[in-house]
Amino acid sequence: MSAQAPSTMRADAATAQTAHVLNEDIDEKIFGKAFDRRIMRRFFGYMAPYRRRLWLAIGCVVAFTASQLAIPLVIGSAIDRVLAPGAMDRNLLLHVAVVFALVIAINAAASLGQEVIIGKTGERILFDLRRAMFAHLQRLSMSFMDKTEVGRLMSRLQGDVGALQEFLDTLVTSLGDLLLLIGIVAVLFSLDVELAGLTLSVVALLLIVRMVWLSPARRAFVRARQASSIVNGALAENINGVRTVQEMGREQVNFVRFERKARDYLNATLRAAKFSQVMIPIVDTLTGTAMAIVVFAGGTRVSEGTLELGVMVAFVFYVQRFFDPIRSLTAQYSVMQRAMASGQRIFEVLDVPVGMVDRIGAGELGKIEPAVEFRHVTFGYVPGQPVLHDLSFSVAPGEMVALVGPTGSGKTSTAALIHRFYEVWEGQVLVGGRDVREVTQHSLGRHVGMVLQEPFLFTDTIFENIRYSSVGATREAVVDAAKAVGAHDFIVSLAQGYDTRLEQRGANLSLGQRQLLSFARALVADTDILILDEATASIDSYTERAIQLAMKRLLAGRTAVVIAHRLATIRNADRIIVLQDGRIVESGTHDELLERRGLYQRLHAMNYASFDDVREEALGGAGASGAT
Repeated sequence: MSAQAPSTMRADAATAQTAHVLNEDIDEKIFGKAFDRRIMRRFFGYMAPYRRRLWLAIGCVVAFTASQLAIPLVIGSAIDRVLAPGAMDRNLLLHVAVVFALVIAINAAASLGQEVIIGKTGERILFDLRRAMFAHLQRLSMSFMDKTEVGRLMSRLQGDVGALQEFLDTLVTSLGDLLLLIGIVAVLFSLDVELAGLTLSVVALLLIVRMVWLSPARRAFVRARQASSIVNGALAENINGVRTVQEMGREQVNFVRFERKARDYLNATLRAAKFSQVMIPIVDTLTGTAMAIVVFAGGTRVSEGTLELGVMVAFVFYVQRFFDPIRSLTAQYSVMQRAMASGQRIFEVLDVPVGMVDRIGAGELGKIEPAVEFRHVTFGYVPGQPVLHDLSFSVAPGEMVALVGPTGSGKTSTAALIHRFYEVWEGQVLVGGRDVREVTQHSLGRHVGMVLQEPFLFTDTIFENIRYSSVGATREAVVDAAKAVGAHDFIVSLAQGYDTRLEQRGANLSLGQRQLLSFARALVADTDILILDEATASIDSYTERAIQLAMKRLLAGRTAVVIAHRLATIRNADRIIVLQDGRIVESGTHDELLERRGLYQRLHAMNYASFDDVREEALGGAGASGAT
């Protein structure tokens, strides 16, 4: 191999490894971390453009916490200086009421401010993340897409990004809870050190309980998450394969298997819920214990005159509030864990290297002679296992060349290299006399078009689907293209004509109609070179006649590389190249290859000889179907 080949193979291996990791439930491996500096650093990078808003939100959190801390102090001050026997002062009472109302107003305004700012900022950050992931996914190489499950990518683009929204809310709430805890401790000790020490002694007991609780709780949370993944996987698999399930009569067997997995999930969820909920009564009990300490010890000192009544009342309020943030932080623990797992999964997608990128100095592919040439090309998908071996051939401008051969001979791989969906290991692929690696992918796409065996139509109108690759095309151009390929009549017969909205993948049209729309799309794109990858392999005999006429109009005046199973597609090709095991074994016209009695003739005789002749006569000599 050339010097370039090892580096390309190493890149393919890295892509394969990345895809393999993405297809594993790696979130289960990292689940349990409530804080990951690397993930947080990456996430903060997306927060940076909104730092002014975030600082404003933090300011609201501080104001909210300060108002929370001030309320018991105001109440305690009122008791000692206004409501105490012999100290009643209506003016002072009015002043205290005004201060109390002001504190409540600050509390409400700060709470509203932080909710609104965090809500809007969080949505903008998630919008940026979704946009970054979508843009990155569209640029990933076919090698990566071939090895990665679409469902897992969708889960990361939707579910995991959504989990970060919950995390952002939790992050601000946790900050407020921590500030409130610190503030309460500071205020308690500033009011009375002895009573504060007695009251907070129960916290040591809470820490011991939490240390005992944390390890089994984490295992329970992980087990519940794993069971959820198993159930979701089984559900998705059975929904996608429902036709096969019903055909094979597997409903009852699959139900029993699913019920077993669902029951495991139920048990795991109940166990996780038990650990999640057990801390609540523990915290409530400790809250009651701390309040009992305040009432007993504080009441004794009030009766002795060593402690003011207002201070004791403030202690009661603070103790009650002290355990609220602890309860909240306990509930937020699992949210933080999910966020770390989701962040890991999101950034793994964003870190997948883009395989096909324009080289430095790549030029635009302008007006060219639409020729294609393969020069000693070696290529494969797995390092060390080449699919094409030293492949060389050329397609002249305006020539139609067909690629045929047994399954796995390398036909589709050859066509994919023309569009540079993959990088060759050795040799060169040239379009218009220029190596496809030396031109920009965008300019290459303007000259090379493809029509696939199963055309992909988007959930949009017929008009938008036809002009998908040429968004500036006029309605007149779209209609002319549809007429040229014979699609106009069935389109106008629909209720909304060209404005008919297609269902998912064009499910409200027949396969033949979808293929005609893909031909019209290729005609509107008006590329110099057209690749047809088994474009008639799934078409019924009745529809094939219309498809053949459409193909004839589509290919007129264009350089074409046609991969076909049906001889009707390639019988009139200027040249037929026969591939076997990634090598060219024969080349010539249909008649020449039959006369040579080689692989092409054996494929023809074995599969299509008698049937092809009968169908050709039935179609009036327009061509018969066959596969190669």
